Parts: sequence; C-alpha cells; structure tokens
Amino acid sequence: MTSPEPPDGAPRAGDRRTSDHDVLVVGGVGVDTIVRVPELRLPPGDSVFVEPLRDYVGHTGNGVALGCHALGLRTKFLDFLGDDPQGRMVLDHYARHGLDFSHRVSPHGTPRSANLVDAEGRRFSFFDGRHPAALRLPRDFYLPFLERAAHVHLSIVGHNRDMYEDVHRLGVTSSTDLHDWDGRDPHHRAYALASDYVFLSAAAIHDRLEPVLRSVLDRGRARAVVATDGAEGCHLLVRGEDRVRHFPAVRPERPVVDTNGAGDAFVTGFLHALFEGRGWEECVLAGSVAGAFACGGVGTHTEFIDLPGLRAAVDRARADAWAARD
Repeated sequence: MTSPEPPDGAPRAGDRRTSDHDVLVVGGVGVDTIVRVPELRLPPGDSVFVEPLRDYVGHTGNGVALGCHALGLRTKFLDFLGDDPQGRMVLDHYARHGLDFSHRVSPHGTPRSANLVDAEGRRFSFFDGRHPAALRLPRDFYLPFLERAAHVHLSIVGHNRDMYEDVHRLGVTSSTDLHDWDGRDPHHRAYALASDYVFLSAAAIHDRLEPVLRSVLDRGRARAVVATDGAEGCHLLVRGEDRVRHFPAVRPERPVVDTNGAGDAFVTGFLHALFEGRGWEECVLAGSVAGAFACGGVGTHTEFIDLPGLRAAVDRARADAWAARD
C-alpha cells in the first residue's frame, strides 16, 4: 500500500510540542445500559428474559477521549456532568484510567442511553438527550484548555457548538463525528461545515453517499470527510480530489461481539495516524484496525487498542492486503 505525502494542514509534531494537549475532546460522556437481546426486533408478548443488564461509562466523546489516551496522545476531556450516581461513576472511571477530565455540573443530570445489542454485535441506542438545546459550556471554562490544544474534537452534543468561533480564531484544527447523519439535519450540518476533519456513518446515506460527502467539502472547510460503512469498509473524499475512494474493511482479529464504540475507535486510530503525518491510506488503515479491535470487546468502550497493538495490527493488515493482491 502506497502512502502519499502527509495531509496538508494536519497538526504536526512541532505544533504538538508547543501545546499541552495533543487533542482536546469536548462533550459526549454519559452512562450506557447494555441490553443483550437475541435479535433487534420486538418479540411477541410483553416481556423477555435477557442477560443481566450492565451499566458502562460511554457515549461518543468518552470513546474518543479514552481511545486517544490509550494510544498515548496527551488527551484532555471536557463536558457537563450531573451531581448524581452516574456522574460519580464517570469520575471514578476516569480516575482509574488516568484520563484528564474537567467538568461543569449540569442541573439536568448525567446523560444516559439504553443500547440493545443482538447476538451478532449489532446495536440500537435509545439516547435520553436530557441537556436542553440552550445549554452551553461557559467560555471561561473551555477557553484556557482550547488555547493549549493542538487539535480539538467536538462531539455533536450542542452545548459546545459556540466554540467554533474560538477554534477558528486560534487556528486549532478540529474534527467531529456526525454518526448516522441523513445529510439534511441542520444540527449535524453546523458541525460538518465548521470542522476540518469530518466523520460519519454511511448507514443513512447509501443512495446519496457522494453528493452528501461532496456537499460537506463544497459548503464547509473540511479537508477530508470519511463515511464508515461497517463490514463494507469506509469511503473517503479529500478536498481537491475528484472521486470518493472506497477502502475495504480489515479482517477482525477477534470475534465480533459488540459494535458499540467501533466508530469512535476508528476516529482515534485515524487521528493518531494523521497527527504522525501519515498519508490518507495509512490514516484509514489505522482507523479501520482500531475500529475492528473495538468490536471484540463486550460492552461500551471497555477495551481500547494501545499503540504497540495498533502498529502490529496495522502491519498484519497491510501484509494481508498485499497477499490478497498476489
């Protein structure tokens, strides 16, 4: 696999040496209740026995922050948190992992979701979205951290959306994950058009994939947009290129038991390679390997690939790709 010149504008090692944080993650922590079900459909009757329900610290910002931390990036995480049992669970969890986390107390409590996970690891989430639309992180809270960050990843939680003015003013590169955006919802579009690197799922846009990806580049500031597509791999569109490139999925090295957090893990692997100045293909490969690894862990964000593991798995995936060509 060839590796072209590093992507223009990516945070370089020199930029990172002058910053306290390689990546600042803003928003997106909560508690997930995992319900393991035989299949993702309503069974007959009014109840069904399932495996014991378990709570996990989860949500998208949590996955990106812990994934970056596991890869050795100097990671700072900011969010609202409730003064409640779930909030204390989050704080205890980060203390055990050594993740640098700061928060403001939300009177609305800690966000929660219930995730149904079937026997093949597929999931469907019910997110409670308890933070009101007008809630915002105070500028005097986030700005000192943003000023000392080489890169910022903003989850699409709403309460961080006003940060983009400062992000652009300071010249900090940014990324976001739109998840299963339909290409139309204006809430997601605001993040898509303001970020330098945009991730999303192809689930809701298969019949409009190229127009949606191209609209992000044409109307916004993004340097690249990536649509992950599960077992089908992912699609990449880079500014200045005339076609969407497709990359096949890597072969999972562990049985797939739970896809919760796979997209977040993809982001962390991709960003790590980007920060190292790798070419686009190498960024995609690192993201794919990290995402595949996450699918082998039961529950939300319970296992993250570390840097030696990522590099070894990338080498094996590259060797598999070369063997398949021969």
